[in-house]
Amino acid sequence: MRDNRTVILDRLDVPIVLAPMAGGPSTPELTAAVAEAGGFGQLAAGYLSAADTAARIAATRALTGKRFGVNLFVPGPPTPLADLADYLAELGADHQLGDPRFDTDDWEAKLDLLVADPVAAVSFTFGCPDAADIERLHAAGSEVWVTVTSVDEARVAVEAGADVLIAQGAEAGGHRATFVDRPADDSADPLGLLALLQLLTAATDRPLVATGGLATGAGIAAALAAGAAAAQLGTVFLRCPEAGTNQAHRTALTADTPTMLTRAFTGRRARGLRNRFLLRHTATAPAGYPEIHYATAPLRAAARAAGNSDDVNLWAGQTHALAPELPAGELVATLAADTKAALEKALSRRIQHY
Repeated sequence: MRDNRTVILDRLDVPIVLAPMAGGPSTPELTAAVAEAGGFGQLAAGYLSAADTAARIAATRALTGKRFGVNLFVPGPPTPLADLADYLAELGADHQLGDPRFDTDDWEAKLDLLVADPVAAVSFTFGCPDAADIERLHAAGSEVWVTVTSVDEARVAVEAGADVLIAQGAEAGGHRATFVDRPADDSADPLGLLALLQLLTAATDRPLVATGGLATGAGIAAALAAGAAAAQLGTVFLRCPEAGTNQAHRTALTADTPTMLTRAFTGRRARGLRNRFLLRHTATAPAGYPEIHYATAPLRAAARAAGNSDDVNLWAGQTHALAPELPAGELVATLAADTKAALEKALSRRIQHY
């Protein structure tokens, strides 16, 4: 564990972190805009090759001299295709599918890239890198942030040497960051953000970044009061002009549509807006990431191109209806001002009460 593990969070002008939203929304322009506004931008490297990741890092550096981070997906084990056969047959009856293949998302090459060309922080989703990989990143000068959804996962991350824990509540849009995704665990309700923050502050002294359903200054203030050093927001940035969000997704976010967790699109639990595909296939979708992700990629691409919101994943958190259509820098400034006002109001009320 490094003595300067909180350097980034301690130096932020505003306690706002951009969530890394892989698959399109994350862009160098969005990452840079959040950094320029005083927050901490993260660039999503999920689904990108090491070469494409390097190009996006370079593009971000061309837009800002501020610190930013890069997020990687930790690869899991392959899923036997026999376990996916029934679901693939179900989908294949109505859709043209891709190859349900397994890969590691260019894991080793991206780690080597980030050691050779370090950024301020490397964050991880879907698991925790081993201690040796964390030490390599530390030696290169990067902080290591690990996304956790439980106290047990936090203990693993702390033992491995993580500097910061990103506490992801069940309200969050997109994929659940759980280290292991198993249908057998679905009967246990995932922890909401406030519950998770309280449990983590009692279990560890690592700095916490809160994420999940945060879309307003009042929400950020609540997370800070519960022990977080900063708040990570994703869905609220999806309608910013700098985001690479496709038009069908942008339009769908403006409706007050409920969200739910599903494996239907990728084989890994994720929260998205309810649509025809999600409702039709969630009950039968098995755990099988990234195999199902690749199998459904062609049908999702076709739906995006056609502006068809019924057959594409519309990842969104539970407070998606609060996402404004604003430039990212303006949104960060508004959220920062509202957070300060909410904290001052809460403190005033507390003083008057006591």
